[in-house]
Amino acid sequence: MKQLLHIMSSPKTKNSASRKLGQIVIEKIKEKYSDLQITEYDLALNKIAHLDEDHIEAFFTPAEIQTETHRHSLEQSDQAIEDLLKAEIILIEAPMYNWNIPSTLKTYFDQIARAKLTFQYTGEGLLPEGLLKDKKAYIVTSSGGIYSKGELEPYDFTTNYIRFFLNLLGIEVANVFRVEGQAIFGSENAMFKAIESVVIDDQL
Repeated sequence: MKQLLHIMSSPKTKNSASRKLGQIVIEKIKEKYSDLQITEYDLALNKIAHLDEDHIEAFFTPAEIQTETHRHSLEQSDQAIEDLLKAEIILIEAPMYNWNIPSTLKTYFDQIARAKLTFQYTGEGLLPEGLLKDKKAYIVTSSGGIYSKGELEPYDFTTNYIRFFLNLLGIEVANVFRVEGQAIFGSENAMFKAIESVVIDDQL
């Protein structure tokens, strides 16, 4: 049985291009794994707390001396990491908002990036080592312009950031699927092109 973690971040729960394409990707994965078990995080409906001083303090307080306040602050983070650890496949839907990811997704990332749990500093090189090995991720994004190539490619801070973040945790990005050019081709044509592009690796 394959475990899939599905992260949705579009503020729109209806008529969302990233959500629609995300469902297509899931159906394609189900064609390969009929017993797929899915854990969903809808960040528009179930809010993840922004980091505050209590969270930061709890992250760096050893478990044996954590207070009840610390443990309460860690509940969402601990659960999110537990679900992430179980997953073999990760699908992240991230529409482009003002050239970046939705703030809800950044908040989720802040809660799962924890030293000694999802990454560790080794003293070798400038970047830490990711601890989440043997996982593959798919990124689904949507945009009005075309950012996969051409003049706007350097400004794709959405998928480049997600890829960097996941790689930092040790997660391999298998592919990026885009509903792009909606302001150019129209939403229906852009979606048609996006659906045609969805191909799932044989080896997950």
